[in-house]
Amino acid sequence: MAIRVPGIMHAKQILRQSSLKANKASSTSSAGVPKGYLAVYVGENERKRFVVPISFLSQPLFQELLSKAEEEFGYNYPMGGLTIPCREDIFVDLTSRLNGL
Repeated sequence: MAIRVPGIMHAKQILRQSSLKANKASSTSSAGVPKGYLAVYVGENERKRFVVPISFLSQPLFQELLSKAEEEFGYNYPMGGLTIPCREDIFVDLTSRLNGL
């Protein structure tokens, strides 16, 4: 199994920038998410909040994660927001690939 640290680091930087944009944007909702983005909670046990572009919703890889979330939680999310039941490192890797499209 290969570890691709540069891709993970790049994805973390993009997600961190998205979070900073969420905090600084003037057109944010009360949850601090700017227009064109959505907040998701990721993790198997302890969940971490990420802010991702809405454009991810149309990507097949992201739709697969959403299907898994629907299987596990239905539409009753314990965190009060969209919860994706996968490991954080897998999610970060996926978002780095989606950002490259």
